[in-house]
Order: sequence, then C-alpha cells, then structure tokens
Amino acid sequence: MSNHGHEDDAPQVHGLIAEFDDPDTLLEATAKAHEAGYRTMDAFAPYPVHGLAEAMGVRKTAVSFFTLCGGLTGAATGFGMQYFASVIHYPYSIGGKPLDSWPSFIPITFELTILFGAFAAFGSMLLLNGLPRPHHPVFNAKRFERASSDGFFLCIEKTDVQYDTEQRKAFLEGRGPVEVSEVLE
Repeated sequence: MSNHGHEDDAPQVHGLIAEFDDPDTLLEATAKAHEAGYRTMDAFAPYPVHGLAEAMGVRKTAVSFFTLCGGLTGAATGFGMQYFASVIHYPYSIGGKPLDSWPSFIPITFELTILFGAFAAFGSMLLLNGLPRPHHPVFNAKRFERASSDGFFLCIEKTDVQYDTEQRKAFLEGRGPVEVSEVLE
C-alpha cells in the first residue's frame, strides 16, 4: 500500500503577513514589531513611507564601500593605462612636455572613476539584495497585489529567531490590521 499524501509535498510556510489600511498604522506596527525583537521582516507599500526603514531597523549597507572601491579601481586603471602608454610603452617627447603630464590624464581618469564606481554600485546592489529574484513567496500572499496600488503590508518571516506562529499571529492582530494570513512558499 503506498502513501500518496507525503508531508514533504505540502507547501512550506514562509511567514505571516498583515495588511493595513494606511501608512501610519503600518509604520506603527513595524516599529512595535522591531521593539518586540522581530528582525526578519519586510514592509511593503505602494509608495515610499518616511521612517519605515528606520522603524524596521535597516542598517547602512555595504554598497557605498563597494562603490568607493570601484571608483578607486577605475581611477587607478585610468591613470595607470595613460601612464603606461605615455611613459613606458610610447615615450615620445612632444613639444618638450614631460612624459607623465598628469593634467592631461584627468579627463580619462575621471571618466573611468565614474564608470567603475557605477558598475560596482549596480553590481553590489544586485548581489546584496539577492537579485535577480523573479519570484518571492510574498507574491503568493492573499491580496498582495494591492501592495502596488493601495495596500500596506508587514511580513514577518518564519526564519526569525522568535518565530512562533500563534504568538506572531496574536501580535500582528493586536496592531489593527485588515487581515492576517500565512504566506506559503
């Protein structure tokens, strides 16, 4: 006799999501969740909500560091290529100017600083955000399509250290949501 209903076939729970009517309620619920010790959460709104990142406890990212590193690499590359070409590879004295006339190297050095910095910023932003990710479990949430028009959502993920489904559900329901539901993988 075979067992057709495997437990592994059931969809896994990603977390709980609460829908709110307005940004102020979302902001307040997010701040309370952070104060309560929840750290693996995300908030969704159809437009930027001032203070939401701070309420979630979002820290500064490493994107600026990678951008600086990329910019410095670009500057060194631009200056080094021109220095190599003018001083080492083709050392021609033209009009008595020095071979390493650095003022003439500035435009290319500047351009490569900007180019490498922009690529580093873009690439590090993608990598640090885990992108590209064409599908996220929160897209399966009930009524989540409203997040792009008039819905405000707070999702606390199952990977949070303090995750307890009933306790989390009671916590979210105590924040005055329209609805609280499970998000399935």
